Amino acid sequence: MADPVGAIIGDYRGFAAKQERGLLDRGIDISSCALSHLAVRVAEWDDYLRVRGQLENLAVMNSENVWNGRPISLMVLAEPLEVLDGKEVSLIELIPPVHQRVYKMGLEHLGVVVGDSFDEFIAVNKPVLTGQQFQGPSSNPDPVYILFEDFTHVKFYRHSLRASVEQDAGPFKPGFRHVEDWVPQRLVTATGPNPLPR
Repeated sequence: MADPVGAIIGDYRGFAAKQERGLLDRGIDISSCALSHLAVRVAEWDDYLRVRGQLENLAVMNSENVWNGRPISLMVLAEPLEVLDGKEVSLIELIPPVHQRVYKMGLEHLGVVVGDSFDEFIAVNKPVLTGQQFQGPSSNPDPVYILFEDFTHVKFYRHSLRASVEQDAGPFKPGFRHVEDWVPQRLVTATGPNPLPR
């Protein structure tokens, strides 16, 4: 059976399953949790424009805003993806460069909704959590995450990413809107423009 989203972003079912196994290895069971989103990173601005256009053909609306110095697009798919034996994911987060540190390109993180037990979840799992991502003054609470050896992540939220964005900026509107007149940046450091892991 054709899988147009998988043809664009890769094996999202296998990715979600791998992230789930990594969590189980650390004593975290997400079988009772809803999923927030899948995140895809791209190495070049041209890749972002291409993948964004391809995904928008399979989506009904988006929210694109500048965060951490570049646009990020959140796309609501027309048909939710099914992963992990029946869990649905309807939101794709597409992230272009500049990336603030080393991340895996392609499918990069899975968002998990912990819900009202978020604070308890942090207290119980603090020994295996990698850190907390501070997402600005309107993010309450900020998600926590686990970084795996392959530079992929799982991020844990009290509310889904979409719900958190809509709480601050209002509901997503049908159709597609883009940040206008964006000039892509290139990051060069003292060690040079090192290749990103793929």
